[in-house]
Amino acid sequence: MLPSDDRFPFRGKRFFFGGEVMDGMVLTDLEKRLFRRQIQIPEIGEAGQARLLKSRTLVVGLGGLGSPALFYLTACGVGEIGMMDGDTVDLSNLQRQILHGFGDVGRLKTSSAHEALRRLRPDVRFNVYPESLSQDNAVQIISRYDFIIEATDNFESKFLINDVCVRLGKAFSHAGILGMIGQTMTIVPGKGPCFRCLFEDIPPSGVVRTTDQTGVLGSLPGVLGAIQSTEAIKYLTGIGRLLVGRLLTFDALTMAFREISLPMDKRCRECGKPEEG
Repeated sequence: MLPSDDRFPFRGKRFFFGGEVMDGMVLTDLEKRLFRRQIQIPEIGEAGQARLLKSRTLVVGLGGLGSPALFYLTACGVGEIGMMDGDTVDLSNLQRQILHGFGDVGRLKTSSAHEALRRLRPDVRFNVYPESLSQDNAVQIISRYDFIIEATDNFESKFLINDVCVRLGKAFSHAGILGMIGQTMTIVPGKGPCFRCLFEDIPPSGVVRTTDQTGVLGSLPGVLGAIQSTEAIKYLTGIGRLLVGRLLTFDALTMAFREISLPMDKRCRECGKPEEG
């Protein structure tokens, strides 16, 4: 049994023997019980779990990809989570956007997401942004976080997140889905290619089909969003090999994963300098 709500640490504060832990490197007895299975992993341990509890992650897009990513970031112990989306819940979202339910149709996605995640872990510090990412707010918001999860459904947002993260030196995870196929890669500025190295620029309107036109398998973003949250956890704890310079694709129809190596493109105007001569 977990302690009752009046004994559970709220609003991001952590307590140890009645006093707040200021350095954030000592796990409380409650945290040791809550994250026991994760702490048992040698690569994580108590030190890695403490790093997660001190970390800050922003998820842009609270739909198919953002839903599983947020659930796992919350469950695994990230201490401060930003959630950003200016849309409201539509009935057609419920087939894949598992943060939301029938009773949430018409509500802001940030409201229903916040409600669902607080049921999972009320001690997390959640920062809610019921707005779309734009040129006006991107730098101010992204600069607050250690890792960004790009879970958007439009190229304008994907390129904006890439460009701002590269300029600020912020690591982020990209993912995209369509039909029964998905892809994901991790960008760590200075360590490998960025999103613009691969896709160059926003494609002209109508050239690339959307999920509205093609559809999407409901469980597909669950797979990709879970991978995104795993990459975030690995980056924040400093373990494993990230999907840097590697595009991972997933075909749900054939149940096949494929990895494509991505050398850094020095001609990219965001993460590299033009070649001389």
